[in-house]
Amino acid sequence: MFSHTGPLLVLCAVLTSALCCDWLTEYSDLRNSSVTLVELMGGAFTDQESPSPVPFPYKLYAQVEKKGVQSQLLFIRDSLQQIYLLFSSSSLSSTGWDAVKTTQFLESLHRQVEELSSCVSLHQQTNSRLKKYYRRLKNSTGGSAASWELLRRETKDHLDRLDLLGNLVKESAASRGRSTDSSPL
Repeated sequence: MFSHTGPLLVLCAVLTSALCCDWLTEYSDLRNSSVTLVELMGGAFTDQESPSPVPFPYKLYAQVEKKGVQSQLLFIRDSLQQIYLLFSSSSLSSTGWDAVKTTQFLESLHRQVEELSSCVSLHQQTNSRLKKYYRRLKNSTGGSAASWELLRRETKDHLDRLDLLGNLVKESAASRGRSTDSSPL
């Protein structure tokens, strides 16, 4: 009996962060809430092309998609935190956005960051390229209503990409859960 317990405990310890992450159970609702709020807080998205010298980080997302669950969860958490910091640390008075919806959007992001923090190792470093991207993005806004509208649209694009990444994490956790359920004790 003891010989089977050791490997089972090790397996459980390895999978705990992904399988027992509370964020995974509420992921769809939280994600939908954030996307809906970013859409509603300012009305229709602009069709204007962004003059921003900061291109969307497609390569960074592609690299993270190839990494493990912990790296993906950390990237999602850090991205949401950077979006939260971007919107919460700036004056949005020029935007004309609905203040209640904007506050709810920030609260939704903050809740996800808090829940994801319980899913990742505190010793893992934030991706420096991700931090640099958001720092450059913040510096490029200029504070005008038009630049904030472009940033809001880009934020929705990020939330959509993070949703795809979150779904990969959920699929990975579910497949690991199924594979461990059928293993002999």
